[in-house]
Amino acid sequence: MTSWLIFPLWLALILYWVLAHGRAPNEPVRPRWIWWREIALRLGFFALVVLVLDIAAFCHLLPGAEPLAISRGPGLALTGSALAASGVALAIAARRSLGSPVPDSSLGSPVPERAPASAPQPLTRGPYALVRHPLYGGLLLAMLGSALAQSSLWLLPLLVYLPAFIRSARREEQQLLQQFPEAYAAYRRRTKMLLPFVL
Repeated sequence: MTSWLIFPLWLALILYWVLAHGRAPNEPVRPRWIWWREIALRLGFFALVVLVLDIAAFCHLLPGAEPLAISRGPGLALTGSALAASGVALAIAARRSLGSPVPDSSLGSPVPERAPASAPQPLTRGPYALVRHPLYGGLLLAMLGSALAQSSLWLLPLLVYLPAFIRSARREEQQLLQQFPEAYAAYRRRTKMLLPFVL
């Protein structure tokens, strides 16, 4: 039963993503932000497809769907659901910490919109105090939790997005090191890249 909670978690993330990305009428379109909204929508659609497969397997409506659906014990389902909920919460908290998007920045770049005019600094508060890329890490954790709680099909987007997120994170870090050589180097030494205390 807990495996069916995965879809509402992804739906909550998508709804927050869409609401948090609303823009003013005169604000320019920012392609990277739209691309990230697309990632959230794709993952939400994937969650819906896996939920339908879960229901079909549970009701014996789709022959051959049983291996794709959850057949794990309640302990693993609860652990996976907790990981997925933690990942969604981390991604939402990171997005909230960033505030409104800034021009020419990607979603994971920790530079807030309203930095002091005299000396902008990288964002190191909120979830960014624990990890350098909590948006990427949160999405990856949510996918891993979904795989444990609901279906091994969730390993597919995890394997697709993991290398893409790592490449993006490294590229952003090089840009931030050029922009804030001392501050970002010190921040990078004391924090993990994707998951607090882990990776």
